[in-house]
Amino acid sequence: MTAARLTDQVSLRDRVYLELGKKLMVGEIDHRTRLVESQLCETLNVSRTPLREALVRLHADGMLERRTDGYYPVALDIPGVRDLYELRITIELRGITRILETDELQYDKNRLVALRGQWLELRAGPPPPDGDMVLRDESFHVELCAASGNKAMVATLDNVNRRIRLIRMYDFVTEERVIATIDEHLQIVELLLDDQLDAGRTALHEHVGASFEVVERRALRALSARALGQSVTSLEALWK
Repeated sequence: MTAARLTDQVSLRDRVYLELGKKLMVGEIDHRTRLVESQLCETLNVSRTPLREALVRLHADGMLERRTDGYYPVALDIPGVRDLYELRITIELRGITRILETDELQYDKNRLVALRGQWLELRAGPPPPDGDMVLRDESFHVELCAASGNKAMVATLDNVNRRIRLIRMYDFVTEERVIATIDEHLQIVELLLDDQLDAGRTALHEHVGASFEVVERRALRALSARALGQSVTSLEALWK
């Protein structure tokens, strides 16, 4: 999702992708169960085209495996997610560090000002805690990285985000987390606009690190619930 679409309605294809992803994340679909297109179309109230696009995306994200008779859910890989978060943090912090180390490099302040404006709008009217917030959050971090000027890092970050996108739903299931994320994003942007790069890097590190701690804790709780055979119908139900 680009910055321009930050406040737009998420497309139907994204919504199907997120809704099906959420069902996989809470274990609503058993990993031994083959996904049946006709049943999913009825459940999600969509046609086969957006559903098939969602299945392809979820397969690319590592959430589904394709066998000879169709798609099946893949169990959560917490160690793998931890590795990807470590890579994500490394890339994002490097965006600031490269400017600190080289006098010739500067942040694109126009992009940062635009980014601040977008998140000030979200602060004025916080979005609900749902899968859409994951896409908004990704857009922020990609745009922040892009403002540092290294296109290769942006492309790599975008790929990492895609691979951890669905598990990051665990980060945005309460209003408190959404509001905290908005405030932390604005703090980071303000520090970079004021050329307080060291402080900005520290704030960014703490922000992404806190996000992973929340995701890991809630994902492990979800796995425990599944192992105990508990019925889970929503992400929120795991920690109320």
